[in-house]
This record gives sequence, C-alpha cells and structure tokens, in this order.
Amino acid sequence: MQDRKNLRDEPYWYENREYVHDVLDGIRRFRRANANMRKRMADGMGMNKTDMQALQVVIAAQRAGEPVHPRELAHELSISTASTTKLLDRLEKSGHLFRVPHPADRRSVTVAATDFAHREVKDRLSSMHQEMEDIILEFAPEEQKAISQFLHAMADLFDRSGNVEPLGDIND
Repeated sequence: MQDRKNLRDEPYWYENREYVHDVLDGIRRFRRANANMRKRMADGMGMNKTDMQALQVVIAAQRAGEPVHPRELAHELSISTASTTKLLDRLEKSGHLFRVPHPADRRSVTVAATDFAHREVKDRLSSMHQEMEDIILEFAPEEQKAISQFLHAMADLFDRSGNVEPLGDIND
C-alpha cells in the first residue's frame, strides 16, 4: 500500500519558489474563466462552442483581409469537412455567416461574417473589452511589456508541446 502522508506539504511539479504557484494558478483560473465566458457567449447567441470558434476565426481573418476557405476552417477547428459543411449551414441559417465565391478560384467558396454577426459580437463584448483595457492600463508600460512577453512565451510553449507518452504499467 502506498504511503498516504499529506501531499500538500510536498511540491508536485515545482520547488517552493515565491509566486510560481500563484502565477500558474492564475493561468489555470484565467483559462477556466475564459472557457466559461466563451460558453456563456455562445449559449447567448444560440450557438455551440465550435460554432462560436468558427465565427471568431472568420471574423479575425476578415479583419486581416484574408479569405477563409471551408477546408482551412475545418483544419483550424480540428473537425471533418463534413462537420464543417453542417456548421456553415447552421451559421448561414442563423444569419452569422455567408458563402462567397473565392476571389481567385471560381470553383471554390470562402466564408465571411455578416454585418449582423459583427454587431452581435461587438454588442456582447464591447464593455468587457473596455474593462480588459482598463485592467491592462493599471500596469506601467514596462510591466505591460513583461506581461505580454510572459503570455507569448507561455503560448509558444503550449504550441510546441507535443503528445505526451502514455505512462508505463502501474506496477513499474
């Protein structure tokens, strides 16, 4: 039988370094709160999580002046092309997206967000984005830069982290 001493007193991942646990707990709390907020927003717009993600991808691409092909959307969302077709049908029916001929290939289509979708997203998120900006501005410019560098470094770490090998046999 395994020793069941109090594990709270022993580090699990990190030595007891000042603020490391607090910072990582803050990241976990932020990720959870962000996921919950996105679910509430999707629910409020009558969408599922994947529909909302698709709308975000399309709006971001539109703002960057880049067309979005359904295959690219399927890849970005990690769903099949058949599921993407159903998703686009739902979002077109709800008035959030529309299909347009590809600018360079008439046999292909791209998708774009409707004015209604842009208004709805802005109406639902404008005040939160203002509050986010207000929080950022509470920090001095050099602190903002450090926070930005930290968040981008963490995102880069997550992006390059691959699959984790399965654990060995429990009796190893």
